[in-house]
Amino acid sequence: MNVSRDLTNPVFYGENAFDKLNKFLTNSDISTLFILVDSNTHEYCLASFLQKLKTTLKTEVIEIEAGEEFKHLQTCEGVWNALSELGADRKSLMLNLGGGVITDLGGFVASTFKRGINFINIPTTLLSMVDASVGGKTGVDLGNLKNQIGVTNQPEMVLIDSAFLKTLPKEEMRSGLAEILKHGLIADEKYWQKVSKLDQLELNDLDEIIQESVNIKAAVVEKDPVEKNIRKTLNYGHTLGHAIESYCLTHPEKKKLLHGEAIAIGMILETFISVKQTGFPSEKLDNINSVIKNIYGKHQFNDSDIEEISQLMKFDKKNAHGKINFVLLEDIGKPVIDREVDQANITMAFEYYLEN
Repeated sequence: MNVSRDLTNPVFYGENAFDKLNKFLTNSDISTLFILVDSNTHEYCLASFLQKLKTTLKTEVIEIEAGEEFKHLQTCEGVWNALSELGADRKSLMLNLGGGVITDLGGFVASTFKRGINFINIPTTLLSMVDASVGGKTGVDLGNLKNQIGVTNQPEMVLIDSAFLKTLPKEEMRSGLAEILKHGLIADEKYWQKVSKLDQLELNDLDEIIQESVNIKAAVVEKDPVEKNIRKTLNYGHTLGHAIESYCLTHPEKKKLLHGEAIAIGMILETFISVKQTGFPSEKLDNINSVIKNIYGKHQFNDSDIEEISQLMKFDKKNAHGKINFVLLEDIGKPVIDREVDQANITMAFEYYLEN
Protein backbone atom coordinates (compact mmCIF):
# COMPACT_ATOMS: atom_id res chain seq x y z
CA MET A 1 0.00 0.00 0.00
CA ASN A 2 1.41 3.42 -0.90
CA VAL A 3 -1.42 5.77 -0.05
CA SER A 4 -3.35 6.55 3.11
CA ARG A 5 -6.33 8.80 3.54
CA ASP A 6 -6.67 11.67 5.96
CA LEU A 7 -10.22 12.82 5.35
CA THR A 8 -10.18 13.88 1.67
CA ASN A 9 -6.43 14.48 1.57
CA PRO A 10 -4.19 11.72 0.27
CA VAL A 11 -0.93 10.72 1.90
CA PHE A 12 1.58 9.34 -0.59
CA TYR A 13 4.75 7.42 0.18
CA GLY A 14 8.21 7.01 -1.36
CA GLU A 15 9.10 7.80 -4.96
CA ASN A 16 5.43 7.52 -5.94
CA ALA A 17 4.79 10.64 -3.85
CA PHE A 18 6.86 12.88 -6.14
CA ASP A 19 5.09 11.59 -9.24
CA LYS A 20 1.79 12.55 -7.60
CA LEU A 21 3.14 15.98 -6.68
CA ASN A 22 4.43 16.71 -10.17
CA LYS A 23 1.14 15.59 -11.73
CA PHE A 24 -0.75 17.83 -9.27
CA LEU A 25 1.43 20.83 -10.19
CA THR A 26 0.84 20.22 -13.90
CA ASN A 27 -2.93 19.81 -13.62
CA SER A 28 -3.70 22.60 -11.12
CA ASP A 29 -4.22 26.31 -11.66
CA ILE A 30 -1.17 27.54 -9.73
CA SER A 31 0.44 30.96 -10.22
CA THR A 32 3.60 30.66 -8.11
CA LEU A 33 5.23 27.97 -6.02
CA PHE A 34 6.69 28.79 -2.60
CA ILE A 35 8.86 26.31 -0.70
CA LEU A 36 9.11 26.96 3.04
CA VAL A 37 12.23 25.53 4.68
CA ASP A 38 14.22 26.10 7.85
CA SER A 39 18.00 26.42 8.00
CA ASN A 40 18.36 22.64 8.48
CA THR A 41 16.12 21.50 5.65
CA HIS A 42 17.59 24.18 3.39
CA GLU A 43 21.01 22.63 3.93
CA TYR A 44 20.15 18.92 4.03
CA CYS A 45 16.88 18.35 2.14
CA LEU A 46 16.16 21.11 -0.37
CA ALA A 47 18.65 20.10 -3.08
CA SER A 48 17.44 16.49 -3.26
CA PHE A 49 13.82 17.66 -3.22
CA LEU A 50 14.38 20.12 -6.08
CA GLN A 51 15.91 17.33 -8.18
CA LYS A 52 12.61 15.45 -7.95
CA LEU A 53 10.45 18.52 -8.57
CA LYS A 54 9.40 18.71 -12.23
CA THR A 55 7.68 22.02 -12.93
CA THR A 56 7.95 25.13 -15.06
CA LEU A 57 6.22 27.22 -12.40
CA LYS A 58 8.05 30.20 -10.94
CA THR A 59 9.47 28.85 -7.68
CA GLU A 60 10.64 30.81 -4.63
CA VAL A 61 12.28 29.50 -1.47
CA ILE A 62 11.55 31.12 1.91
CA GLU A 63 13.80 30.17 4.84
CA ILE A 64 13.18 30.55 8.58
CA GLU A 65 15.38 29.73 11.57
CA ALA A 66 15.24 26.13 12.81
CA GLY A 67 13.80 25.30 16.23
CA GLU A 68 10.68 25.42 18.39
CA GLU A 69 11.77 28.78 19.81
CA PHE A 70 11.06 30.34 16.37
CA LYS A 71 7.54 28.91 16.12
CA HIS A 72 5.79 32.20 16.87
CA LEU A 73 3.85 35.02 15.23
CA GLN A 74 6.96 37.13 14.54
CA THR A 75 8.24 34.35 12.27
CA CYS A 76 4.82 34.16 10.58
CA GLU A 77 4.96 37.91 9.98
CA GLY A 78 8.31 37.50 8.27
CA VAL A 79 6.94 34.77 6.00
CA TRP A 80 3.76 36.75 5.24
CA ASN A 81 5.91 39.75 4.28
CA ALA A 82 8.12 37.58 2.08
CA LEU A 83 5.06 36.14 0.32
CA SER A 84 3.69 39.63 -0.27
CA GLU A 85 6.99 41.04 -1.52
CA LEU A 86 7.48 38.06 -3.87
CA GLY A 87 4.06 38.55 -5.41
CA ALA A 88 2.08 35.68 -3.91
CA ASP A 89 -1.63 35.64 -4.75
CA ARG A 90 -4.66 33.46 -4.02
CA LYS A 91 -3.50 30.93 -6.63
CA SER A 92 -0.06 30.49 -5.07
CA LEU A 93 0.84 27.14 -3.51
CA MET A 94 3.08 26.62 -0.46
CA LEU A 95 5.17 23.48 -0.04
CA ASN A 96 6.17 22.98 3.60
CA LEU A 97 9.46 21.04 3.54
CA GLY A 98 10.59 20.25 7.07
CA GLY A 99 9.70 18.98 10.51
CA GLY A 100 6.75 19.75 12.76
CA VAL A 101 7.60 23.43 13.17
CA ILE A 102 7.60 23.92 9.39
CA THR A 103 4.37 21.97 8.77
CA ASP A 104 2.56 23.61 11.72
CA LEU A 105 3.74 27.15 11.01
CA GLY A 106 3.67 26.82 7.22
CA GLY A 107 0.13 25.46 7.29
CA PHE A 108 -0.96 28.36 9.49
CA VAL A 109 0.77 30.97 7.31
CA ALA A 110 -0.83 29.52 4.17
CA SER A 111 -4.26 29.22 5.79
CA THR A 112 -4.28 32.89 6.78
CA PHE A 113 -2.43 34.64 3.93
CA LYS A 114 -5.03 36.44 1.77
CA ARG A 115 -7.60 34.42 3.75
CA GLY A 116 -6.06 31.16 2.61
CA ILE A 117 -3.82 29.68 -0.06
CA ASN A 118 -3.34 25.97 -0.67
CA PHE A 119 -0.43 24.07 0.84
CA ILE A 120 1.22 20.65 0.72
CA ASN A 121 3.21 19.09 3.55
CA ILE A 122 6.48 17.27 2.89
CA PRO A 123 7.65 16.15 6.36
CA THR A 124 11.36 15.42 6.75
CA THR A 125 11.51 14.17 10.36
CA LEU A 126 10.06 10.99 11.82
CA LEU A 127 7.96 13.05 14.25
CA SER A 128 6.40 15.15 11.53
CA MET A 129 5.81 12.13 9.28
CA VAL A 130 3.73 10.25 11.85
CA ASP A 131 2.15 13.23 13.63
CA ALA A 132 2.49 16.89 12.71
CA SER A 133 1.97 16.59 8.95
CA VAL A 134 -1.33 14.68 9.20
CA GLY A 135 -4.64 15.81 10.65
CA GLY A 136 -4.90 19.43 9.58
CA LYS A 137 -3.72 21.10 12.78
CA THR A 138 -1.70 24.23 12.09
CA GLY A 139 -0.42 26.90 14.41
CA VAL A 140 2.26 28.53 16.50
CA ASP A 141 3.21 29.01 20.13
CA LEU A 142 2.23 32.00 22.27
CA GLY A 143 5.30 32.79 24.34
CA ASN A 144 6.23 29.48 25.93
CA LEU A 145 2.70 28.06 25.59
CA LYS A 146 2.54 25.50 22.82
CA ASN A 147 0.17 25.73 19.85
CA GLN A 148 -2.12 28.36 21.34
CA ILE A 149 -2.70 30.16 18.02
CA GLY A 150 -3.84 28.26 14.94
CA VAL A 151 -6.55 26.84 12.74
CA THR A 152 -7.58 23.40 11.53
CA ASN A 153 -7.09 23.24 7.77
CA GLN A 154 -6.19 20.30 5.55
CA PRO A 155 -3.24 20.24 3.13
CA GLU A 156 -3.87 19.33 -0.50
CA MET A 157 -1.71 16.25 0.04
CA VAL A 158 1.08 14.89 2.23
CA LEU A 159 4.25 13.36 0.78
CA ILE A 160 6.22 10.97 3.00
CA ASP A 161 9.65 9.78 1.85
CA SER A 162 11.71 8.00 4.50
CA ALA A 163 14.88 8.82 2.53
CA PHE A 164 14.80 12.24 4.22
CA LEU A 165 15.38 10.49 7.55
CA LYS A 166 18.97 9.74 6.55
CA THR A 167 19.72 13.40 7.31
CA LEU A 168 18.41 13.22 10.90
CA PRO A 169 20.53 13.06 14.05
CA LYS A 170 19.78 10.15 16.38
CA GLU A 171 17.97 12.29 18.97
CA GLU A 172 15.49 13.50 16.31
CA MET A 173 14.75 9.90 15.36
CA ARG A 174 14.12 9.11 19.04
CA SER A 175 11.83 12.12 19.27
CA GLY A 176 9.66 10.78 16.46
CA LEU A 177 9.53 7.32 17.98
CA ALA A 178 7.63 8.75 20.96
CA GLU A 179 4.55 9.49 18.83
CA ILE A 180 4.74 5.99 17.33
CA LEU A 181 4.83 4.53 20.85
CA LYS A 182 1.86 6.72 21.75
CA HIS A 183 -0.14 5.38 18.81
CA GLY A 184 0.50 1.86 20.11
CA LEU A 185 -0.61 2.74 23.65
CA ILE A 186 -3.88 4.39 22.59
CA ALA A 187 -4.80 2.08 19.71
CA ASP A 188 -3.46 -1.45 19.75
CA GLU A 189 -1.49 -3.57 22.24
CA LYS A 190 -0.07 -5.74 19.44
CA TYR A 191 1.28 -2.64 17.70
CA TRP A 192 2.70 -1.38 21.02
CA GLN A 193 4.57 -4.67 21.48
CA LYS A 194 5.94 -4.37 17.96
CA VAL A 195 7.19 -0.80 18.16
CA SER A 196 8.41 -0.98 21.77
CA LYS A 197 11.21 -3.25 20.55
CA LEU A 198 12.34 -0.88 17.83
CA ASP A 199 14.52 1.68 19.63
CA GLN A 200 17.36 0.74 17.25
CA LEU A 201 15.33 1.24 14.10
CA GLU A 202 16.79 0.55 10.69
CA LEU A 203 15.50 2.73 7.87
CA ASN A 204 14.34 -0.41 6.07
CA ASP A 205 11.97 -1.18 8.98
CA LEU A 206 10.46 2.27 9.00
CA ASP A 207 8.31 2.47 5.89
CA GLU A 208 5.79 -0.08 7.14
CA ILE A 209 5.76 1.35 10.67
CA ILE A 210 5.28 4.92 9.43
CA GLN A 211 2.30 3.84 7.29
CA GLU A 212 0.76 1.94 10.20
CA SER A 213 1.18 4.93 12.49
CA VAL A 214 -0.23 7.38 9.94
CA ASN A 215 -3.21 5.07 9.40
CA ILE A 216 -3.89 4.92 13.16
CA LYS A 217 -3.93 8.70 13.37
CA ALA A 218 -5.88 9.16 10.13
CA ALA A 219 -8.59 6.74 11.28
CA VAL A 220 -9.06 8.75 14.48
CA VAL A 221 -9.06 12.10 12.67
CA GLU A 222 -11.60 10.90 10.13
CA LYS A 223 -14.05 10.06 12.91
CA ASP A 224 -13.51 13.37 14.72
CA PRO A 225 -11.85 16.02 12.52
CA VAL A 226 -12.29 18.96 14.91
CA GLU A 227 -11.45 17.18 18.18
CA LYS A 228 -14.80 17.08 19.96
CA ASN A 229 -14.31 13.57 21.36
CA ILE A 230 -12.20 10.62 20.11
CA ARG A 231 -9.49 12.78 18.50
CA LYS A 232 -8.55 13.95 21.99
CA THR A 233 -7.03 10.50 22.54
CA LEU A 234 -4.13 11.56 20.29
CA ASN A 235 -3.13 13.92 23.11
CA TYR A 236 -2.16 11.04 25.40
CA GLY A 237 1.01 12.01 27.25
CA HIS A 238 0.70 15.58 26.00
CA THR A 239 -1.01 17.34 28.92
CA LEU A 240 2.04 16.90 31.13
CA GLY A 241 4.41 16.46 28.19
CA HIS A 242 3.63 19.85 26.65
CA ALA A 243 3.94 21.53 30.04
CA ILE A 244 7.35 19.89 30.57
CA GLU A 245 8.46 20.90 27.07
CA SER A 246 7.36 24.51 27.61
CA TYR A 247 9.00 24.68 31.04
CA CYS A 248 12.36 23.40 29.78
CA LEU A 249 12.19 25.71 26.75
CA THR A 250 12.04 28.82 28.95
CA HIS A 251 14.40 27.80 31.77
CA PRO A 252 17.97 28.02 30.43
CA GLU A 253 19.34 26.02 33.36
CA LYS A 254 17.22 23.04 32.27
CA LYS A 255 18.18 20.80 29.35
CA LYS A 256 15.97 21.74 26.42
CA LEU A 257 13.85 18.73 25.46
CA LEU A 258 12.70 17.82 21.97
CA HIS A 259 8.95 17.35 21.63
CA GLY A 260 9.12 13.56 21.64
CA GLU A 261 11.46 13.50 24.63
CA ALA A 262 8.97 15.54 26.66
CA ILE A 263 5.99 13.47 25.47
CA ALA A 264 7.83 10.28 26.47
CA ILE A 265 8.04 11.59 30.05
CA GLY A 266 4.39 12.64 29.87
CA MET A 267 3.35 9.14 28.84
CA ILE A 268 5.03 7.57 31.87
CA LEU A 269 3.44 10.15 34.18
CA GLU A 270 -0.03 9.82 32.67
CA THR A 271 0.18 6.02 32.68
CA PHE A 272 0.95 6.15 36.41
CA ILE A 273 -2.07 8.43 36.88
CA SER A 274 -4.12 5.91 34.87
CA VAL A 275 -3.16 3.20 37.38
CA LYS A 276 -4.47 5.40 40.19
CA GLN A 277 -7.64 6.66 38.52
CA THR A 278 -8.80 4.28 35.79
CA GLY A 279 -7.46 0.89 36.87
CA PHE A 280 -4.64 0.57 34.34
CA PRO A 281 -2.63 -2.61 35.15
CA SER A 282 0.43 -1.69 37.24
CA GLU A 283 2.62 -4.40 35.66
CA LYS A 284 2.04 -2.80 32.24
CA LEU A 285 3.03 0.57 33.71
CA ASP A 286 6.36 -0.93 34.77
CA ASN A 287 6.89 -2.28 31.25
CA ILE A 288 6.07 1.10 29.66
CA ASN A 289 8.37 2.87 32.12
CA SER A 290 11.18 0.44 31.28
CA VAL A 291 10.71 0.68 27.50
CA ILE A 292 10.62 4.48 27.48
CA LYS A 293 13.57 4.99 29.84
CA ASN A 294 15.62 2.48 27.88
CA ILE A 295 15.22 4.77 24.87
CA TYR A 296 15.19 8.24 26.47
CA GLY A 297 16.89 7.90 29.86
CA LYS A 298 15.65 9.80 32.90
CA HIS A 299 15.45 13.54 33.51
CA GLN A 300 15.58 15.16 36.93
CA PHE A 301 12.83 17.38 38.36
CA ASN A 302 12.78 19.07 41.77
CA ASP A 303 9.74 20.25 43.74
CA SER A 304 9.91 23.75 42.24
CA ASP A 305 10.03 22.32 38.70
CA ILE A 306 6.99 20.14 39.37
CA GLU A 307 5.02 23.06 40.80
CA GLU A 308 5.73 25.29 37.78
CA ILE A 309 4.98 22.47 35.32
CA SER A 310 1.66 21.90 37.08
CA GLN A 311 0.82 25.59 36.69
CA LEU A 312 1.58 25.49 32.95
CA MET A 313 -1.03 22.75 32.45
CA LYS A 314 -3.72 25.36 33.05
CA PHE A 315 -3.07 26.55 29.47
CA ASP A 316 -3.56 23.15 27.82
CA LYS A 317 -5.88 23.36 24.79
CA LYS A 318 -8.08 20.46 26.00
CA ASN A 319 -9.12 22.37 29.11
CA ALA A 320 -12.69 23.65 29.48
CA HIS A 321 -14.61 25.52 32.17
CA GLY A 322 -11.43 25.96 34.20
CA LYS A 323 -10.80 22.21 34.43
CA ILE A 324 -7.60 20.46 33.31
CA ASN A 325 -8.69 17.52 31.15
CA PHE A 326 -6.44 14.48 30.76
CA VAL A 327 -6.50 11.51 28.42
CA LEU A 328 -5.97 8.38 30.53
CA LEU A 329 -5.86 4.65 29.77
CA GLU A 330 -7.98 1.84 31.18
CA ASP A 331 -5.64 -0.55 29.35
CA ILE A 332 -3.38 -0.45 26.31
CA GLY A 333 -5.67 0.39 23.39
CA LYS A 334 -8.46 1.61 25.71
CA PRO A 335 -8.14 5.39 26.21
CA VAL A 336 -10.64 7.54 28.09
CA ILE A 337 -10.97 11.31 27.63
CA ASP A 338 -11.85 14.37 29.70
CA ARG A 339 -10.64 13.05 33.05
CA GLU A 340 -9.82 15.44 35.85
CA VAL A 341 -6.70 14.55 37.81
CA ASP A 342 -5.88 15.35 41.43
CA GLN A 343 -2.65 17.27 42.05
CA ALA A 344 -1.72 14.58 44.57
CA ASN A 345 -1.68 12.00 41.76
CA ILE A 346 0.44 14.28 39.59
CA THR A 347 2.96 14.63 42.42
CA MET A 348 2.98 10.86 42.99
CA ALA A 349 3.46 10.32 39.24
CA PHE A 350 6.65 12.41 39.33
CA GLU A 351 7.80 10.47 42.39
CA TYR A 352 7.29 7.20 40.51
CA TYR A 353 9.15 8.57 37.48
CA LEU A 354 12.12 9.73 39.56
CA GLU A 355 12.36 6.64 41.76
CA ASN A 356 11.95 3.86 39.16
